[in-house]
Amino acid sequence: MSAEDVQGGRATRADLRKSLLRSARRASPSFAEGRPGADPAPSITLTEVDGGVCATEGIVATGIAAGLKPSGAPDLALVAARRAVAAAAVQTTNQVKAAPVKVTARHLADGQARAVLLNAGNANVCTGEPGMVVAESSAEAVAAALGCRPEDVLVCSTGVIGVPLPPQPLLGAIPGLVSSLSPTGGSLAAQAMLTTDTVAKQAAVDVSDGGGSCVVGGMAKGSGMIAPEMATMLGVLTTDAPLEGPALQAMLRRVSDRTFGRITVDGCQSTNDAVILLSTGEAPAPPSPAALEQGLSAVCSALAQALVRDGEGATRTLAVRVVGAPTEGDALGVARAIAASALVKTAIAGGDPNWGRILAAMGAGPVRFDPDQVDVAFGEVTVCRSGVVAGFDRDRAAAVLRGPEVPLTVDLHLGEAEATVLTCDLTHGYITINAEYTT
Repeated sequence: MSAEDVQGGRATRADLRKSLLRSARRASPSFAEGRPGADPAPSITLTEVDGGVCATEGIVATGIAAGLKPSGAPDLALVAARRAVAAAAVQTTNQVKAAPVKVTARHLADGQARAVLLNAGNANVCTGEPGMVVAESSAEAVAAALGCRPEDVLVCSTGVIGVPLPPQPLLGAIPGLVSSLSPTGGSLAAQAMLTTDTVAKQAAVDVSDGGGSCVVGGMAKGSGMIAPEMATMLGVLTTDAPLEGPALQAMLRRVSDRTFGRITVDGCQSTNDAVILLSTGEAPAPPSPAALEQGLSAVCSALAQALVRDGEGATRTLAVRVVGAPTEGDALGVARAIAASALVKTAIAGGDPNWGRILAAMGAGPVRFDPDQVDVAFGEVTVCRSGVVAGFDRDRAAAVLRGPEVPLTVDLHLGEAEATVLTCDLTHGYITINAEYTT
């Protein structure tokens, strides 16, 4: 990562650590508890630990270069348990689904898995029957090397759409991939799943509620094609807590909805998105399900925030907090309308407190409100009061907008509910990356 990336606000390991610690100390206004400002129960303690997905005992991982990326960078990752364990997934709702999305959904029908194979450099979507054969064959190859059923192997792909995925580099690399699995290989796996990301994204916490403890670890990739839909990127989560079946699936969906479901980089939904959770059940004395959910929320919140900070071309993040709404759904709808606006995002890129763009974006959205009651503030600087310009110090507003994290609060004055969506600015860098993505 270049010095310009760091100075320009691109995600760093320090950023991720800060997000995780913030989430561990208290529930994030945007994400962790699903209701803004909620503090975790006093008896629940979250402590940051190292290892990412491998922070969970019994999980091994690795990442190698299989030759799928022309650059020769690592492009094939594997996360595995000692045996088939409880598993759940939340996948893209895009009508155009990649072959690995379909294979993973079918393999998860019994609610268990042993391994997750992830390749970068090729999305394996819109590739017809040959793409399905490659996805299925890769699961079979991993299963043969691990000594498990093909149905216990989940597959994920990321990269260019519509380009056939060559089978030989992928399948030929799998024996070596499996042989290199390690309980310290989480960082290698997190690096090998990247596309336009500038930094690997990992997080893990130890969760204790006084009566027991467990570990939650995770890794994610994503920088562009990030929209507030399930699941918005590729992510693998692990825990040693004993939860399975419908309860595991329901918890993952709740947490994903209020973390990965409340971020957007460009409003573009991917064909390959998936968040997968493996639960080994090996914690000797696990905490309550509520404590597990708190830990899972903290890890997913940290990863979600890291995805936005690493948005393609991003120089700063924008936390769109809508308060005073009749319902949380209304607040979320307004926040999403603002966060999706290219005009708002370019104003943030330029440090321009152009609050008129915010009201315009709100008004084009699906939620009804009274424009004459709306207040808008950047940080502590109110720029709009009761739907008209407020007398404000432009230098103070500009100072807020120059920061790497810009807080925006919109008050509808219609109720008590609120919600937050996290996005980033829209810069020339985003255009450059995506205008030249396949050329």
